[in-house]
Amino acid sequence: MLVKDKKILATGYNGAPSRLEHCLDIGCLREKMGIPSGERHELCRGLHAEQNAIIQAAYHGVEIRGATLYCTNHPCIICSKMIINAGIQKIVYEEGYADLLAKEMLKESGIEMEKFDRKTSSEGSKQ
Repeated sequence: MLVKDKKILATGYNGAPSRLEHCLDIGCLREKMGIPSGERHELCRGLHAEQNAIIQAAYHGVEIRGATLYCTNHPCIICSKMIINAGIQKIVYEEGYADLLAKEMLKESGIEMEKFDRKTSSEGSKQ
């Protein structure tokens, strides 16, 4: 989800491009080839939620420069390069991801990274 000034700009989902069958329905090429998580992203029918959020913003003409991206996992290298060039200024994520190049490039870009701990945050809100 892309947010700016407390307004949702665009959302995204993990899945195949519009009007195409999802790998859950026809089988996962990466799984069949034994490709580990975090590698060879180009060999996948699906797009990551980060990619779809950026694409949806472009499709609908929504400016996302300066926005914050909220996502479940630390972005992969393909998503990271798109995030950098889209001008997103902050990423809030919950889980890590096995992609060291993505971490290095995001750090080098100066994008603010914040790891969100749902458990700690929910405990803090109960007090």
